Amino acid sequence: MFEKILIANRGEIACRIIHTARRLGVRTVAVYSSADAGALHTRQADEAVWIGPSPSNQSYLNSAHIIAAALSTGAQAIHPGYGFLSENADFAQACADAGIVFIGPDVNAIRVMGSKREAKILMERYAVPLVPGYYGADQSEEQLTQAARNVGLPLIIKASAGGGGRGMRIVRDFAEFGSALASAQREAQSAFGDPAVLLERYVENPRHIEVQIFGDSHGNLVHLFERDCSLQRRHQKVIEEAPAVLLSDIQRKHLFTAALEAGRAVNYIGAGTVEFIIDQAGEVFFIEMNTRLQVEHPVTESVTGLDLVEWQLRVGAGELLPLGQDAIECRGHAIEVRVYAEDPSQDFKPSTGLLQHLRLPVPSPHVRVDTGVGSQDSVTPFYDAMIAKIITAGPTRVEALQQMTRALAETEIVGVTGNIAYLQKIVAHPAYQTGGFNTHFVEDVRGDLLPEPAPAPDVVLMLAAMRTVVGLAAQAKTEAARTAEPASPWAGLTGFRLNTPPRFEFHYGTGDVHIVVFLTQDRASWRYTSGSHTESIEACEVAGQVVRLTLPMRTIQGAVISTPREIHVFYAGDHYRLEPVDLLQSGEVAEEVAGKMVAPMPGAVTAVMVKVGEQVTRGKPLLVLEAMKIEHTISAPFDGIVTEIRFAVGEQVLAEGVELIKLEPSAPALDADSAS
Repeated sequence: MFEKILIANRGEIACRIIHTARRLGVRTVAVYSSADAGALHTRQADEAVWIGPSPSNQSYLNSAHIIAAALSTGAQAIHPGYGFLSENADFAQACADAGIVFIGPDVNAIRVMGSKREAKILMERYAVPLVPGYYGADQSEEQLTQAARNVGLPLIIKASAGGGGRGMRIVRDFAEFGSALASAQREAQSAFGDPAVLLERYVENPRHIEVQIFGDSHGNLVHLFERDCSLQRRHQKVIEEAPAVLLSDIQRKHLFTAALEAGRAVNYIGAGTVEFIIDQAGEVFFIEMNTRLQVEHPVTESVTGLDLVEWQLRVGAGELLPLGQDAIECRGHAIEVRVYAEDPSQDFKPSTGLLQHLRLPVPSPHVRVDTGVGSQDSVTPFYDAMIAKIITAGPTRVEALQQMTRALAETEIVGVTGNIAYLQKIVAHPAYQTGGFNTHFVEDVRGDLLPEPAPAPDVVLMLAAMRTVVGLAAQAKTEAARTAEPASPWAGLTGFRLNTPPRFEFHYGTGDVHIVVFLTQDRASWRYTSGSHTESIEACEVAGQVVRLTLPMRTIQGAVISTPREIHVFYAGDHYRLEPVDLLQSGEVAEEVAGKMVAPMPGAVTAVMVKVGEQVTRGKPLLVLEAMKIEHTISAPFDGIVTEIRFAVGEQVLAEGVELIKLEPSAPALDADSAS
């Protein structure tokens, strides 16, 4: 076993690797960029080395800096995690040249399987079933256009070197092929340094099933069963589970056989995933192989009881596989959800900023949480916006779902917008619970998953108002203790009113609704009034952020977190946002300045389609901004003339709301009468 390894990654996967390494007594070296100075993975590792500025191409993708860090710290091996350099054959070769073990497959396997084109050609040789398509080396626009017509519609364009849903575009009309091809090639070049694509017939409404395989350097190869990754949005996985639902024994056997054949074709070593789609007729097709540990590997660990990172370290050190095929069992069911900093109500716009409050489920035999951040850490625009992975398990799928429902209800995020409510809607959806879903599920039921936010109920308003009163009282007591007369009635907070009971008045904004709340004190109890609703509050207990109210015949409890602009209340698994309204301040109406194109979020400019002085029409694409794996096109809101372009291709936009392009409206055309 290694004595020290370097982890060429960040976030939750770096922390995940550190956890296993520590258990095995292996020392760890973390690497970090400027944006990640002090990040959780650097705090958990035994050592940490700075490798460059915040952009990933200057840090986590800088192989020379990473290898130098390994050599300077005496690391014997490098674990690449997933993403970044994990499937980069040149990096694996550079590690070997430097005398450092790359914890993963050999260079040939990475190179062959890293090219979807070469992988398809090899799989065809081994009789692994393929979707009809074009995998040729000729990447000219003319050849690809002709190949598209041969493949037929609908078709999908895929980055040959791609993964994670990047560089993929679906085409249903040949008139759209040219622009879709350019967009896919541009994203592929940006993400993988290779614009090459392949074309395939697009299989409508498929299921996406993958098989975990593992090999060692002694010729042993096993599978660790399958995972169902059908629940996706924009080709990126949202929820994964093992074993797959509604899969026949014949299909399962076919998948395992094909996956092992794919591994043997390249003498595979280490952890790998062979991905398939199953069409509506039940036919299985190979799509790609990922030569690394997958984001969703915890569900496989949950049903097999194995530690795949431990297996990676042992195999990387030259040991035999810990178990043979007959000794590996699949028991129970496991589900994983990916908690992201994104706003589903704003087309999943990434959300960046300080995690002012983060509460994740308490780990247990049935609940696992993998994360790379904590409260007061930041989600930056430079990397993936994942906050955590929540994994639940049970003897049956129903019990695993029950655990997930509870785990999501216990998750609280303040500071950035999270996708918790969206995940809750998916998990509770009847079609998902029965297993009747495919890769289009979230789009097909989009209306069910993105409902209008519910107004705050009275119990939420009570929790918020009582927490405010208790906080103000504590603040007044602290300030009174600093005065010359701490017992003075003027130093306390009693809500004193002449000839009437003490009363507090609060104004909250929620959406377009203005709510007025009154709390009237009656000796040791309070009376809550809002609109026509009145209720007695017999007692209030506050412990940190948790507020517990005793009402007639019942108690309620929730977490209340105040920020400078909002009050966040977590109650019964739901998250409510209240905006305190100061009636002494004049209202301000935010208006968009005509002709001012601003960034919807921080990101990198990947394309500028216009020039200064150019006349454009309404809807014309002006600029493409990429943030967290998603391209956002800024289009002209009206006919006009481009007067200024503030960013060039490759430049970083560091904040939301930054002006990108200025556009002056075109002068209205004069008719003949007015001209005369």
